[in-house]
Amino acid sequence: MVKTSYFGNIKNLPEDSNLISIARGTPGWFKGKRYLPLAPSWELIKNTEIPEPYTTGYYEQVLNKLDPGKVLEELGENAILLCWEKPGDFCHRRLVAEWLESTLKIEVPEFENEFKLPKKPQQQSLF
Repeated sequence: MVKTSYFGNIKNLPEDSNLISIARGTPGWFKGKRYLPLAPSWELIKNTEIPEPYTTGYYEQVLNKLDPGKVLEELGENAILLCWEKPGDFCHRRLVAEWLESTLKIEVPEFENEFKLPKKPQQQSLF
């Protein structure tokens, strides 16, 4: 199963995860795989503030040129696709997820809370 998440959530993901960056730029500390065919161009990245033209451009420049079955095969088992934006922010990883879902009839959920570390209990006041 393919899932999505973001670089800031890596510490909350299972250590044996198949982490794959689909971002054009990747943090220097990231040691996982990169899958550049799904990375947006720098020109598209400059225009992420308006979702509609970005989405159209991303489909035209990236997704429409790819075979979703081949992409899924190349990503491998239990892939977690990563980029920069937090859940809820407009992001190309969710465009990829929706593309895979609609073309391959699979589910590609966001891995945002599934493996979050437990919150520390509140310390009781001594006074």
